[in-house]
Amino acid sequence: MRHEGANNKKMERTYIKDLQTKKGSEATIKGWVHIRRDQGKMIFLDFRDMTGKIQGVILPNAKEAHEVGSKLRPEWVVEVRGKVNARPEKNIQKEKQNGDIELEILSITVLNESETPPFDLSTDGKEIGEESRLKYRYMDLRRDRLQKNIRNRFKVTQLVRNELSAIGFTEIETPLLTKSTPEGSRDYIVPSRIEQGKFYALPQSPQQYKQLLMTAGMEKYFQVARCMRDEDTRGDRQPEFTQLDMEMSFVKREDVMAVNEDLLIKLVKTLYPEKEIQEIPFPRLTYAEAMEKYNSDKPDIRKDKNNPNLLAFCWVIDFPFFEKSDKGGWTFTHNPFSAPKPEHMEWLMKEEKIPEILTTQYDVALNGFEIGGGSIRNHQPEALKKVFKIMGYTDERIEKNFGHILQAFAWGTPPHGGIAWGFDRLMMLLENEPNIRETIAFPKTGEGRDLMMESPAEADPEQLTELGIKINVKK
Repeated sequence: MRHEGANNKKMERTYIKDLQTKKGSEATIKGWVHIRRDQGKMIFLDFRDMTGKIQGVILPNAKEAHEVGSKLRPEWVVEVRGKVNARPEKNIQKEKQNGDIELEILSITVLNESETPPFDLSTDGKEIGEESRLKYRYMDLRRDRLQKNIRNRFKVTQLVRNELSAIGFTEIETPLLTKSTPEGSRDYIVPSRIEQGKFYALPQSPQQYKQLLMTAGMEKYFQVARCMRDEDTRGDRQPEFTQLDMEMSFVKREDVMAVNEDLLIKLVKTLYPEKEIQEIPFPRLTYAEAMEKYNSDKPDIRKDKNNPNLLAFCWVIDFPFFEKSDKGGWTFTHNPFSAPKPEHMEWLMKEEKIPEILTTQYDVALNGFEIGGGSIRNHQPEALKKVFKIMGYTDERIEKNFGHILQAFAWGTPPHGGIAWGFDRLMMLLENEPNIRETIAFPKTGEGRDLMMESPAEADPEQLTELGIKINVKK
């Protein structure tokens, strides 16, 4: 149903943030009814669009607008024509956007009505059950807090892209359909219809691809990468997540750390000037020091944990390369592709002093969370083979899982290293949120379910037949 007020002139749309430039003249806005307050002779309405909010008023003499306004309800979509008036001095609200102006409404066109929303959208939403919020996420995203979080996420991404581009990085996409290899977590696998009985894997990270890009001579790569891991979830982790992934050739540990430290400082100072970085340059702790002093390899070193705008970055270095697995053998602590510290390379090649081998891994922690981790890589095939040998892999398994990258390394791969940021986790901390779901547009629940799309869901039997798959449901 469409309702039109009198004298509805066609005018170019003005965004709410730009109404300050229209003082004393007419303007047309388009957006949502945020709040409605009917005082009989006058109706007050707050409107919002993607740029902000404005208060409007329908005066008694605007009879047709008054008739439409009396029917309006929150979340209706409207086109409003009105005169932008300066508020009287006593009515100015300096703390609010557009607090010194008001829209005298001349006409209203209803573009779409709305049923009563499933929950209140005028609050920050933290008082509402998360399952309800995620089921109606497209409604939840209308609230101010989430609008800010998602728009700020874009601003951070844009700044990172611009800064890395300025120093010679190239953004390169890598495949989402890849091969299952043992990298620390369970893979999500995707059946092949054409080659029944065979499967793709969704990437846990672009790790091998970015190293192969170094073989290809790209030298400086980055990607805002989607990653999928079939593992248990918690507040700062979910099945699919985003990494800022990067890799560089001809670098040492100090080079990678410097690029990333500079980028994090620039990001905070540019986009979050209200926040204070506790110490620059970022302090460095060895793994042994962090565990001894803080009993954590991602220590919270804030001097004042009650200050929500205090950011205490630190680097943790000199991690053990190997640790004992549950089955009693050796496994990697971070990444099988890492190189040992140069002075420990001989121990690796001789397969001796395994517990004492330290890796070139470097993690960056922030307020008790790991927000990034990387290393200098093993770029020589024989050294990488030794890592898998120590982990108990047979020659056949090494060839099956990693033959492609070992062959690549044999063809002139340069020394290289990189890092990946946990982008969702970083945004969670920058926005002072309790979990990463508050900074992701369409997140999963803690159990990995999408309540809005109702997934995971059963597949159509015809699809399963086409894929050659038979479901054996465990009771």
